[in-house]
Amino acid sequence: MKVYNAGIIGATGMVGQRFATLLANHPWFRVTKLAASSRSAGKTYEEAVGSRWMMADPIPENLRDMVILDAAQVSRVAEGLDVVFCAVDIKEKSVLRDLEDAYAKAEVVVVSNNSAHRSTPDVPMLVPEINPEHCEVIPFQRKRLGTRRGFVAVKSNCSLQSYVPALHPLRGYGLSKVLVCTYQAISGAGKNFETWPEMVDNVIPYIGGEEEKSEREPLKLWGHVENGVIVPATAPAFTAQCLRVPVSDGHMAAVFASFDRKPEKDEILAAWQNYTAEPQRLGLPSAPKQFLHYFDDPTLPQTKLQRNLEHGMAVSIGRLREDTQYDYKFVCLSHNTLRGAAGGAVEAAELLAAKGFLD
Repeated sequence: MKVYNAGIIGATGMVGQRFATLLANHPWFRVTKLAASSRSAGKTYEEAVGSRWMMADPIPENLRDMVILDAAQVSRVAEGLDVVFCAVDIKEKSVLRDLEDAYAKAEVVVVSNNSAHRSTPDVPMLVPEINPEHCEVIPFQRKRLGTRRGFVAVKSNCSLQSYVPALHPLRGYGLSKVLVCTYQAISGAGKNFETWPEMVDNVIPYIGGEEEKSEREPLKLWGHVENGVIVPATAPAFTAQCLRVPVSDGHMAAVFASFDRKPEKDEILAAWQNYTAEPQRLGLPSAPKQFLHYFDDPTLPQTKLQRNLEHGMAVSIGRLREDTQYDYKFVCLSHNTLRGAAGGAVEAAELLAAKGFLD
């Protein structure tokens, strides 16, 4: 596989730091540029991050002395790059959309962790094990942008990565309605306990915008490509409630699901056990060997024990049983900054590379 020149924009934040650790020794991507806000521009990565480094691993040696560029200077950052991984934290979504489009128009492939483009109809929102066929919209997006190779691809909301993968193999039974309650780690807010002491011994029953994303985004993931856009699915009906809990990493979900044709429990377990997808067939470097893991022990999965399963890229499931209001209920767990954020974006870029979209 060709080695592609990569940049990280928003490199100093938590997700940007995670990108840095994942890409430092990646076999397909070589980080040649780091960019962040004008406040960090001109400093080395180590100077810019300083005491705000939040990863367990140290700053990668090959990035430590790299000088940060101003992410707003698009042409300068984009020059010589094949792909940029976007972890920019801008509250104004229209500004972020414009920035990502500008990089795409500079003929760079943009793989974004952000939500700004998730509802754009011709922007694929990729979970490689679920909807690799959505890459089919890329030529239509390029036509809209007027680019030869540049385009934007995004990953979905981090909490979806825990429960949508478990529901995906069951759609053939006519998945009709889903209730999900998510219990989300503080790193999903870009925080740790040192920077957010209010979260110690506390639960906050509100995460702005999260419930709307949890109810809407699965339908785009399960949509189909028609006339150059992604048409969202119309079922199942979702309702969600999202809580912030005092956990460093790992989003857990309690899932309740009903079907038009209720499967047997053994059928569900077999569907999870036997599920494989294009990333596994292609042997993508970040893809877990087994995407879905079911645990018979009713005390599992546990956040501390299973969040790093298969380098944090697998999804853990447990406690499958029948329910009095829905057909079945179960719990799921995924690592929110690996599978749910930077790791999922890197795997998406690997899929794009394997399919020739980075060439």
